Amino acid sequence: MAKRKANPDSSTSLTAGGKSLVIVESPAKSRTINKYLGPGFEVKASMGHIRDLPAKEFGVDLEKDFEPTYTIMQGKSKVVTGLKAAAKNCKDIYLATDMDREGEAIAWHLAHILGVSPDKVYRVIFNAITKTAIQQAFANPGRINTDKVMAQQARRILDRIVGYQISPLLWKKVARGLSAGRVQSVAVKIVVTREREIRGFKPEEYWLIPAVFTTELGSNYGQQWQDFISKSEKPDFANATPGRPEQGPTVDKQNKWLAEHNAFKAEIYKIGDEKYKASDDQQAKRIYEAVRDAKFKVEQVEKKESSSRPGPPFITSTLQQAASNRMGFSTKRTMSIAQQLYEGVDLGEEMGRLGLITYMRTDSTYISPEAINEARNFIRKRLGDAYVPEKANMFADKKNAQQAHEAIRPTDVDLMPEDVRTLVSEEQYKLYDLIWRRFIACQMSAAKWNVTNLDIAADTSIGKCLYKTTGRAIVFDGFTKVWSPGASAGAEQQLPLVKAGQELDAVDIKAEQHFTKPPARYTEASLVKALEKEGIGRPSTYASIISTIQDREYVEQREKKLYASDLGEVVTDKLEEYFPKVMDLAFTRYMEEQLDKIEEQHLDWVSVLNEFYGPFKKSIETATAEMKHAKAETTPSEYECPKCGKPLVYRFGKKGKFLSCSDYPECKFAWQCDKEGKMVEQKVSEHKCPNCGKPLVHKNGRFGPFLGCSGYPDCKTIVKVDKEGNIAPPKPPAEPTGLKCYKCREGELVIRQSKKGPFMGCNRFPRCRTIVSIKQKENLLKLQSEGKWPPKTADAADELLGRKKPAKAEA
Repeated sequence: MAKRKANPDSSTSLTAGGKSLVIVESPAKSRTINKYLGPGFEVKASMGHIRDLPAKEFGVDLEKDFEPTYTIMQGKSKVVTGLKAAAKNCKDIYLATDMDREGEAIAWHLAHILGVSPDKVYRVIFNAITKTAIQQAFANPGRINTDKVMAQQARRILDRIVGYQISPLLWKKVARGLSAGRVQSVAVKIVVTREREIRGFKPEEYWLIPAVFTTELGSNYGQQWQDFISKSEKPDFANATPGRPEQGPTVDKQNKWLAEHNAFKAEIYKIGDEKYKASDDQQAKRIYEAVRDAKFKVEQVEKKESSSRPGPPFITSTLQQAASNRMGFSTKRTMSIAQQLYEGVDLGEEMGRLGLITYMRTDSTYISPEAINEARNFIRKRLGDAYVPEKANMFADKKNAQQAHEAIRPTDVDLMPEDVRTLVSEEQYKLYDLIWRRFIACQMSAAKWNVTNLDIAADTSIGKCLYKTTGRAIVFDGFTKVWSPGASAGAEQQLPLVKAGQELDAVDIKAEQHFTKPPARYTEASLVKALEKEGIGRPSTYASIISTIQDREYVEQREKKLYASDLGEVVTDKLEEYFPKVMDLAFTRYMEEQLDKIEEQHLDWVSVLNEFYGPFKKSIETATAEMKHAKAETTPSEYECPKCGKPLVYRFGKKGKFLSCSDYPECKFAWQCDKEGKMVEQKVSEHKCPNCGKPLVHKNGRFGPFLGCSGYPDCKTIVKVDKEGNIAPPKPPAEPTGLKCYKCREGELVIRQSKKGPFMGCNRFPRCRTIVSIKQKENLLKLQSEGKWPPKTADAADELLGRKKPAKAEA
């Protein structure tokens, strides 16, 4: 980036001959920056992107090297007018949008829209909104990075090509309103693949024979131990526990009891020269009977020291994972809170508005030397020299990380989480605390442990049996003083002092039946990890990807777990059949790398798009001609039609997969099935259908439980029920207001009821989805009587409704 020569008194020189205009994305950011700049600067906000490809047109000329057509985004015309007016009277313009590709693109679009001489436009970037960072950025402004802009433009056009050309196909061949995306569809595929792995998983049986030993010979602790864990299930034979391990006291409580009785747990791992293995109860019983009355002694004691270094500071993906795992935040929520902490939080009159963390969209673990020194000094001052490593901890970045970025860290390590707790929201405090602790910990000394490994032996009728166990005792807590790696200290088993040859008593030996488990379903955190590992998308896109696939109902979230919906599976199958390259993880990763090279290695963006579009165009032509409609496809089932006796098949409908007679339309029998394809048994209610008199049955739909006629599909009556399953009273009819709808200009606003109370909506719903606050009723009636309602444009309506401030107030 070309640099402008630094000036020791930049604020004075820039004001000569007029004010300088500074443009940022958001009002919150502008308020924070404004206090660090002198009176010679006017700060305004663009309110995010102001120009993009058209919302209702393709906007890309495929015959002219993918030439894009950009238009002012809806609702942004007044913002643009205000910025143009400010630009006319300014000395020069500083574009201070975010430092990533999106921010660079916003700056580029702003420069084009404002129509001022390029010599007057400067680009300033900073990774933290602090006085020092802002002053350094404005003392050394540069120019817009065109390579970064072209990389973002290529990505945007590529996504437009995929979305605009595949989505209409899905409308025609699956269901209306669907969409596809270059990254979104691959993310759905990852969830679908895991769903099918779980569905096809066949558990395998295995048995463990754990033991509890003590050094206190003749103590007879067996009954006390059984009483302590008495909540566990009774075993099938001699303490065997079928199905799963017992549920009783926590691991912490068990370890405490064991330590008090000089006892510890161990697992059998060897019989003679063979590794222990038991896959059924007969094998387990034979081994159990051989060891239950055996005499045990310590065969080997191995002691060693181990240490664990702190992890790196957060990048976008690891912050999202940690916030999800530790606090239950969604990826979208995490990024929203992080944005608030970055742009600035009002900490009261004494401290003012401060940006608390550095820029939160980054894939680099780099930390500036100044920040490292600040952390080391803080640790030394607050915790002592022992907690400061001899050399600063450094962390390796992955190969495609953007080195110009820093990791996510607090802007001021001396501002501890407790200092701001009462000044910020609870969520802001939790996320700031997480970021602060991770950063401080990353520059602390390693934690040190004494590790003891024991081998316990017994000569039995089936040969020498060996048990093993490990205990770990902390010697120096190091970084764990401020950052818990996950497991609590109480979960570490403390072993009593023993020596080789020492005899032990068996407090408890039992046989436990287990079954291998299917792979775990993805959570938002683990899906972020998977996307990052596969090189799919980039840190700034993970939150929107995961949000989009749920909004589109391709993926459902239940109890923090992600489930592939029937719709997600059908769409994935269609796209994999006709667009194998688009859905291929390796190819998607390759395209991400090519897009990165536009920015980093000056790769021609048109050639990158040409490489993709040639094969893609052929796939579109093939899919258009050959793809069958999802509703026309069937797969066989194990069931017979109860009406005509012919086989039932699986079909796909609006509500997902269901069972239908193979003789449709001659036989119209249809029935619900669950995710595994099993026929759902419907519970008959005490109520009768008000239309045909047949019994109503309990059903579950997209919006929850309801009662449906047992005569479906001949009778399609449905009755709403409340949370207790009782028939809900009918909703009162919508109350007319006499107000015209400003959007469709055909309907009228009526008062409807929702969970949050009354609101006004257009009576042409769902064709027109206009919603207006009930508080506006009297105001709008007055405006309508004065001939001012409905206005001619949506922008004018928003202004009358107080939804948008006038352009002059946007800064």
